[in-house]
Amino acid sequence: MSVGINIRRATHDDYEGVKAFTEDLWEDRGGDYIPEIYHDWLEDGDERKKTFLADAGDDVAGIVQAVMVSDDEAWFQGMRVNPAYQRQGVSGRLNEACFEWARQQGATVGRIMIFSWNAASLGAARKGGLEPLTEFRFAHPEPEPDVSAPDSVSSDPAAAWRYWTHSDAREHLRGLGFAPEESWAVRELTRTDFERLADETATFAVERESRLAGASYRVRTYDREGDDGETETWAEYGVGAWDDVDAARSLFGAIARDAASVGADRTRVLIPETASDVSDASYAGADISEEPDFVLGIDLSTDGTGN
Repeated sequence: MSVGINIRRATHDDYEGVKAFTEDLWEDRGGDYIPEIYHDWLEDGDERKKTFLADAGDDVAGIVQAVMVSDDEAWFQGMRVNPAYQRQGVSGRLNEACFEWARQQGATVGRIMIFSWNAASLGAARKGGLEPLTEFRFAHPEPEPDVSAPDSVSSDPAAAWRYWTHSDAREHLRGLGFAPEESWAVRELTRTDFERLADETATFAVERESRLAGASYRVRTYDREGDDGETETWAEYGVGAWDDVDAARSLFGAIARDAASVGADRTRVLIPETASDVSDASYAGADISEEPDFVLGIDLSTDGTGN
């Protein structure tokens, strides 16, 4: 047990302690992002989120952040446990702090995303009461202003929403797509989301004479440093859903044109991790990420004792 460890709110003054144990994590996979974004990551008065720190006195034993991404959906991210304090119950105590805070905010469900290669975190999450929900992968169509496609694609949010509600992708993803409110977080999509994003970013509906055949939306653009040290602009699309390879080609074509129109160098499209969707995306000409990501969740409508 984590005797002598205090769970409290993280502050900017904790940076050196957090950096000390996170900067060498996952070196073989490019390192941890927490030291780079820590000061921007903290909530600083944003009551939608709270960052918890496991304070061991002279050391930071762990950290995690909880975020409300809708009125009743919480997202937990950035869970890190100092290797010197593993197997001492630190992750469990951080989880419980997140769960309690989220319930107080009105959350009835909490979710996390874990890279599929991170076996230790997957095991810790299951031990902490989170259950597997779904998995996804990224497709990366190349921005291109003049790409052609077999089907027409409109920006009608009603059509995009209608297709989404009846799609196999929605069923596989449990209705989840990237949240506009928080990067690298998913939540349940609503019709209002598609309507708002049609005004603020972009929505896409693949349309045929007899039926709708695909849907997507752009959630955000952002800049990040590439492997060569140069700044790249990414366009991120919160979900990709389609009927067949031609529909995938049409959807990715519209995304490629849209990405080019906003000056993006790279794209990222969340797609279901199924044999048909991943192979469709590749067959349609999009690059795909090497590994999937897993989403796990927990029912927060009770306090864990049935109350």
